[in-house]
Amino acid sequence: MAAAKRLSLEIENMSCASCVGRAEKALAGVDGVSEATVNLATETAAVEFAAPANTNSIAKALDRAGYPARRATAVLDVEAMSCAACVGRVERMLASTPGVLEARVNLATERAFVTYLPGAVTPEEMSLKPSKAGFPTRPRADGAPRKDTKEEDARRLARAALLAAVLAAPVFALEMGGHLFPAFHHWVAANIGIRVSQLIQLVLTTLVLFGPGRLFFTKGIPALLRGAPDMNALVAIGTSAAYAYSVIATVAPKLLPAGTANVYFEAAAVIVVLILLGRVMEARAKGRTGEAIRALVALQPREAVVETDGKAVTRPIAQVVTGEVLLVKPGGRLPLDGEVIEGTSHVDEAMITGEPDPVAKKPCDAVVGGTVNGAGVLRVRVTHTGPDTMLAQIIRMVEDAQGAKLPIQALVDKVTAVFVPVVMGIAALTVMVWLMIGPSPALGLALVAGVSVLIIACPCAMGLATPTSIMVGTGRAAQLGALFRRGDALQTLQDAAVVAFDKTGTLTAGRPELTAVLIADGQDEAQVLALIAAVEAESEHPLAQSILRGAEARGIAPAKAEGFKAEIGMGVRGTVDGHAVLVGSQTFMAQAGVALTDLVERAEPLRTKGHGVFFAAVDGKLVALLGVSDPIKPETKAALEVLHSQGKQLAMITGDDPGTAAAIAGQLGIDIVVAGVLPGGKVDALKDLRAAHGPVAFVGDGINDAPALAEADVGLAIGTGTDVAIEAADVVLASDSLSGVANAFEVSRRTMTNIRQNLVWAFGYNVILIPVAAGLLYPVWGVLLSPMLGAFAMAASSIMVLTNALRLRFVKSIV
Repeated sequence: MAAAKRLSLEIENMSCASCVGRAEKALAGVDGVSEATVNLATETAAVEFAAPANTNSIAKALDRAGYPARRATAVLDVEAMSCAACVGRVERMLASTPGVLEARVNLATERAFVTYLPGAVTPEEMSLKPSKAGFPTRPRADGAPRKDTKEEDARRLARAALLAAVLAAPVFALEMGGHLFPAFHHWVAANIGIRVSQLIQLVLTTLVLFGPGRLFFTKGIPALLRGAPDMNALVAIGTSAAYAYSVIATVAPKLLPAGTANVYFEAAAVIVVLILLGRVMEARAKGRTGEAIRALVALQPREAVVETDGKAVTRPIAQVVTGEVLLVKPGGRLPLDGEVIEGTSHVDEAMITGEPDPVAKKPCDAVVGGTVNGAGVLRVRVTHTGPDTMLAQIIRMVEDAQGAKLPIQALVDKVTAVFVPVVMGIAALTVMVWLMIGPSPALGLALVAGVSVLIIACPCAMGLATPTSIMVGTGRAAQLGALFRRGDALQTLQDAAVVAFDKTGTLTAGRPELTAVLIADGQDEAQVLALIAAVEAESEHPLAQSILRGAEARGIAPAKAEGFKAEIGMGVRGTVDGHAVLVGSQTFMAQAGVALTDLVERAEPLRTKGHGVFFAAVDGKLVALLGVSDPIKPETKAALEVLHSQGKQLAMITGDDPGTAAAIAGQLGIDIVVAGVLPGGKVDALKDLRAAHGPVAFVGDGINDAPALAEADVGLAIGTGTDVAIEAADVVLASDSLSGVANAFEVSRRTMTNIRQNLVWAFGYNVILIPVAAGLLYPVWGVLLSPMLGAFAMAASSIMVLTNALRLRFVKSIV
């Protein structure tokens, strides 16, 4: 009978004693739970259970009852992982810890993302199992970026590889030199002696294996004894076999069959050198995969100039609090997020938003920490510090996305779970077959073939194939203005058949502007606009504000209006300098008895282009036609053309009237228009699009877009939109430009192509070369793969995968 376990967890949504009863009933109903006690005051539950109950089944029971267990996510730094088998072991150890619901381990980033039940387990407790198993694990402090150790690792491995190479070079020369150059063999025999040569090789190879190569034994042998062999175990077994056989052939050759007392010291020594060199290059390549994160971290200045009591004082940014005023000199980096209170300048926000052109800043404008000030001096009031700054949030989003597991990874996980044991079985079978049917000297050939299989079959490439591409791809996407909050959106995004857009604030600027002014014959434009602006200045309607901005842009200052009155849904009226002024719809003019002139006919072309049309009358006479529209963003058309070129269908879902929506869609080449819908209608529209065409991506920015962003297969939120929309999205655009959408799709497409290339290489490498290493070609061509070549091929496979992934750093903005 399985031993009983106890689990303590925190429960949400309880408000009374009946809630306690229902929660206890739900827990008691789980098969395997022997006791469950719920405490309303502390909002906790204590559960005693045994198999088949587990943490997940208990949590799901509470979810179904409506009293979910509170969840949290911990990020753990994990060291000493070398291949996909290590990843699987660490994941299983974390997942088996009571209180843990899910564990995702990333080989490329050397991090684990663990979803757990607070109260049931702590990040420190869940770190114990992997640490005891040889994978030092520790929780990361909140908001602290991981210290990059790849260069340090590369330097340490390089020193070990250099020492191994120095020791292995004489071994290789003494043994292989004689095979390659018979004259050299005769020279060694005559001047050194074969036995002395073998003893020298024995000493040097021993130093290699138990010096620089000892890491394979210290990690591989314990893993083997625990029944969970990894890549280190393969190398340890392979080199040990070659070494032990050679030792016997050297010190007790009579123990071996006649003609088989050959030494393979050079294979054991050179294998260690080649694998260490491979790991040096792998560590350096891994370091380059994290360049995007390091570049973002480097944007954060360490100090800020703070105005205190009329003086400018330099202070570490960790000591700056919200509300304080910073002085930012020309060319300096903005230390923290804030609001300009004095000064004008242009700020380079390219690293944050992906947009190349500096952005004009004036008082009341928001600025982002990490961006670069231009030629002006700015005084900035701090609005966000520490983990709340946009830069910190971007770093957190990129790191979270880099730790994701895509659906395509499921196949890799299944294979790598059994890969190393299968390889060891193949190696054992190879040795047996060679001993039974191999030509003389069968024992020596069997050893070479068995060791080659062990050495060449490395699961590193398989383990790195997906996470390295995700790591580089999401980092590059961030540099191009697209932040993946969920890494699996990388795969889902490229599968989208339809890309649907909200209109206002997404395709358009989200702020109406005065875009057309047509003046009746005999009227002065400046005088007419001054009268109109005077009346509109009394209104708070967004359309009135757009007319005011248009007048200001033309250098016209409004006069003072009297007797202002707004007719809801129709227009406004007032008296300005003794003139009766009316501004509103055509119906408003007709009801006021204003004679309609040819200006009415001139209004129709504006309406067909999506403009809102208004008329103005002065003293009962029609004097002007005004066209107001929400202008399309400059990059919108180019971004949509790129998506069309990728085979995506484009849709617009908007609450605007069908006429305006159709006009905008016509200008942009949008295929499907759904107009006049409420927020709930957007969700229904997405469901209809999915049913008709397949997976749907939705791009929006407002609170009313949050349900649609959550409903879509992939939601993309404009970064300048509301927090609610951003929280509901899978991808966040760092600026309001739709170039980020096109770039997100391009990075998704390129990353998934890159992953497939890596997986084809990683799997194909093993499928082809394991049989070759086992001796498949020997009966036909007499070719038997050397263990040294196997070590070289193994190292090359991982480096090929990493190098291919690094190509994603050069993905260009396509808009």
